[in-house]
Amino acid sequence: MLISTVGTVPADNHRSPALCATAVLARRPAVVAQPMLDRPGSDADRTGFEIGWDHAHHRLVPPADHLHAGNPVRQGWEAGQAVFGTRTLQATPQVRKWLQLRLGAWLRGKAFEPVGVTPAFLKRIAVPVCPITGGLLTQGTGTGSDASVDRVNNRAGYAVGNLAVMSTHANRAKSEYDWEDAVGFARQIERGGLGEIDGLTAHQWSRLAVLMSFCTPLPHAQAAALPLLVLPPARLRVLNPAQVLQILLTLRFMQPGQPARADRLAALFPPALRTPVLMLMVSLLSRRISAGTGARPAAVQRAMEAAWAEPAILRRWQAVAAALTSAQCERIVERLVAHRLAPSGWRCLPLDQATEGWALETAGRAASSGEGLDLATDQRSVPAVASPSALPTPVRSGIRMRGAATAAGVAWLR
Repeated sequence: MLISTVGTVPADNHRSPALCATAVLARRPAVVAQPMLDRPGSDADRTGFEIGWDHAHHRLVPPADHLHAGNPVRQGWEAGQAVFGTRTLQATPQVRKWLQLRLGAWLRGKAFEPVGVTPAFLKRIAVPVCPITGGLLTQGTGTGSDASVDRVNNRAGYAVGNLAVMSTHANRAKSEYDWEDAVGFARQIERGGLGEIDGLTAHQWSRLAVLMSFCTPLPHAQAAALPLLVLPPARLRVLNPAQVLQILLTLRFMQPGQPARADRLAALFPPALRTPVLMLMVSLLSRRISAGTGARPAAVQRAMEAAWAEPAILRRWQAVAAALTSAQCERIVERLVAHRLAPSGWRCLPLDQATEGWALETAGRAASSGEGLDLATDQRSVPAVASPSALPTPVRSGIRMRGAATAAGVAWLR
């Protein structure tokens, strides 16, 4: 089950001829016109060539480490300069981040989905506050508060639904860990009184663990036990049905206007669970009321996320979720949508489409790559990737919310 914030990413002019050809020709290997140089001999070389080409298309110079003779990035850059000259496109902040992401993914041999992940997409997922630390994000200051874009599930590629914006500080701490590692760090801090690990507190590691779990297919029992310490950022895909249901129940108290009556929501659950659901909803409602009637959306979101840190609310949710199966969670989400009790604009999408480009079968590695390029031989270095909201939609295995993945099925997208 997935929740996905959908919407079509508007067409833009930032794709190289090769990338456009890839989109049109059903992902057949793209070939760029190269008036001055031999064509790249491998998929990895072709990718590097396209990155250089797009630097030239936006009148940008690739990092110096990629300008030595024979480097595919330099070859593409020189070919692009010969074609575009001064007839170039504007290099917006999103374009620079897009090129940084692509270059970093190429250097490390990671899959990058070029059709969906564009400068326009990066602009859409921008957020003002780090979902992990809660601090305001900055741009270009060279400090840990600068915004950065990274994969949520490190065992998947750079693709729509698996990317989120967070602070550089949180991103560095996240490194290549998975959600279970983050849980372990939080527990280690709590048990040992360490204060922090890699600059994050136990609560921040817990928020990171929940965020990463959205994009990780989990057994129902595991997904159902997690608190909703952070809501999915824009256009993230949530793959676990229990978390989709948890998110939808919480969003009922974050929509404009009067929230739906709790008994209407409870009526969609099996009879034996209606009273426990009512108790859960009343608890959530009280936290929403405590935030104040005139509270801004960001303050309401903080209040609802904080509510899930309360043991009583988590126990009530776990009692409900443990009595349901993954399939039952999907059906309840479908009923919420059918009864217009979910945010508008959600639709169902097959799970394989929701995770298209994620490269789950290769743990996020580019299909034709090894574990990455030989940086010692090629003298290349990985650049720092920095970058700058609508809430997500669901996907299912059964359901897709922007952010999660399950075995096979369909996804809800907004």
